[in-house]
Amino acid sequence: MQARLKKTVVLVGMMGAGKTAVGKALATMLHAPFLDSDAEIEKAANMTIPEIFARDGEPFFRVKERQVISRLIEREKGVLSTGGGAYMAEENREIISKKGVAVWLNADLDVLWQRVRHKDTRPLLRGPDPFGTLKRIYEERVPVYALADLSVKSEQGLSIDDMALRVIDALKTRPDVLEVLE
Repeated sequence: MQARLKKTVVLVGMMGAGKTAVGKALATMLHAPFLDSDAEIEKAANMTIPEIFARDGEPFFRVKERQVISRLIEREKGVLSTGGGAYMAEENREIISKKGVAVWLNADLDVLWQRVRHKDTRPLLRGPDPFGTLKRIYEERVPVYALADLSVKSEQGLSIDDMALRVIDALKTRPDVLEVLE
């Protein structure tokens, strides 16, 4: 399939939903650049996100996140993976919907837990009750993620490439975003 992106595809969703992995596969399939807002923030700050949180706090991080998302979405049409909390900010949702399209990788709580429970790279899950924390964050965020322009269901056992193909199928419903060149 030959296609051309007319707007940046912004992947939103919970930690463990596959935003980075699916985003890379999607970008490859669409012959588009892959961008990662968290990686760009870390590069600009020369620090990891947990280090930024510890040194400067979450409000500072969220300001930098908004600046980076604005810059990346303006730069070139591509696939942008965002941090799990990015879409929670109304300003980010406005930027994304004006300049791109938000695609929610919608994974159930059990699927997310299977994917993140053995990883120590999730600072929010380092407390005494990681499942309880994940459940609380999930319940807070799902109603906001549901505001995304498109929703694509992520299921246990579905390959990264199959998930990327599901995203492409959803994008095909938006000719303002994806132009299919047959």
